[in-house]
Amino acid sequence: MSTEITTPPAEAASRATPRTARAAVAALRPRQWTKNLLLFGGILFGAQFGDGTRWLQALVAFAAYCLASSAAYLVNDIRDAAADRLHPRKRRRPVARGDLAPRTAVALAAAAAVAALALAAVIGRESLGLLIAFLALQGAYTLALKAIVLLDILAIAGLFVLRAAAGAVAVDVPSSSWLLICTAFLALFLVLAKRRAELRLVATAETPGRAVLADYPVALVDQLVSVAAASAVISYSLYTFTAHDSDAMMLTIPFVLYGVFRYLLLVEGSRGEEPEDVLLNDPPLLLAIALWAAVAAAILVAE
Repeated sequence: MSTEITTPPAEAASRATPRTARAAVAALRPRQWTKNLLLFGGILFGAQFGDGTRWLQALVAFAAYCLASSAAYLVNDIRDAAADRLHPRKRRRPVARGDLAPRTAVALAAAAAVAALALAAVIGRESLGLLIAFLALQGAYTLALKAIVLLDILAIAGLFVLRAAAGAVAVDVPSSSWLLICTAFLALFLVLAKRRAELRLVATAETPGRAVLADYPVALVDQLVSVAAASAVISYSLYTFTAHDSDAMMLTIPFVLYGVFRYLLLVEGSRGEEPEDVLLNDPPLLLAIALWAAVAAAILVAE
């Protein structure tokens, strides 16, 4: 006679709760919050380093956009769960893996979006309007634009421009048109480099990729990467020439050039599929960014 041992419901629930919590945190994708560091651009380019109030406003804006981004990631993961299960990396996402129930993910996304809007409203109506535009564009991208060739990359660039504009609005400093244009081209460069890495992965490992990749010939993507990289450097150079009384900001151009060249090198090594992984794991690139920020801050404070 065999005896079946069952786990009491209370004990099973106590084990499931920490696992669900870990899955929820992972589904928020905190590693990708590095994209929202752009919200501190207003502090940097406005040279407001000693203003505690503006730092607080920038931190609130950063938190709002992290929450808004996470809400969009959750909605995306719910929508793409079936496709993600066929991908060697994306299948480890909590929703695709089954560690986070879709109903829980929906509730978490809604809570994150509401919290983001509340934080933006604290800063002001213009900040709230920009965040609403950000969420609307994120929604349009997730539901439709991500499947339309060229519009998918333009939408992502638009999201970065909204971040840059929101960073300036949050701390009440004027934003340079050239700087916003540079942000758009830099975002295009990053997303096109990501598309190039995805195409390489699909070709070499026979891994299913996003459907829109079929509409991106490799030769065209290579050309677009070059155009976006050159445009980003040129627009940043024009910003350094025109946005300040002195030409000292020109000294930061070599750091931008090195960063672009370094990223292109890493993409050729198939490390460009996730830009945040490149940013966090490549010491030379991190050093170039840190030096750029330090030199730019010193110049802007001196002005």
